[in-house]
Amino acid sequence: MELEKITNTPDKTEKRRYDDACGTALGMELVGERWSLLIVRELLLGPRRFGELRAGLPAISANILTQRLESLEAAGIVARRKLPPPASVQVYELTPWGAECEPIVLGIGRWALRSPAHDPTLNFSPVALMLSLKMLVVPERLGDLRAAIGFRFGAETYVAQVADGKITVARGDLAGMDAVFDAAPNALLRIFYGKRPVEELEASGALRLSGDRVRAIRFAGLFSLPEKLA
Repeated sequence: MELEKITNTPDKTEKRRYDDACGTALGMELVGERWSLLIVRELLLGPRRFGELRAGLPAISANILTQRLESLEAAGIVARRKLPPPASVQVYELTPWGAECEPIVLGIGRWALRSPAHDPTLNFSPVALMLSLKMLVVPERLGDLRAAIGFRFGAETYVAQVADGKITVARGDLAGMDAVFDAAPNALLRIFYGKRPVEELEASGALRLSGDRVRAIRFAGLFSLPEKLA
């Protein structure tokens, strides 16, 4: 059976950038433009308002963010909807197909972290930190640990659940957590990946840790950066 093009583009005169039938080329056309994949990253843990997206990506301009959201929406990756009252605000969220990007985002992140050029002092969003927990957990360290660990980043709260040798992360309420880390994402990098003592960050005022300290410290030891290239 001969393969043929069965899809239509809104603008027949539009020139594709690659003229390549490979799915990788098409993927780059969909999310390869500057900022597009990072916008997808920021939406992987749920809907976000425009302002929340800008807060997670402080170097992007409002104009560029608007353009990229429009492109992602046109491609069927992102959708807009209005929250019901009392919120009544517009949010952006991934479509079911857009959410399938998660393994790609995590995979390219883990691959790139092997580069000596990685700079952990640059901006790190709460979503990026939470996704890193899924990306960089060392499975053999999980053992029989069961824990519900909360994270507070200003007004944003997230939950990491460990059970049955797996870890999940999501936005959520912190009621009933075994322990709660309250700190900026970059500060927590020093604990989870730099292996600095919790007490060191507490003494400097960069961290507030409440709840079961033993379980929280064990949780912090579950993660490791990939080995750097020589």
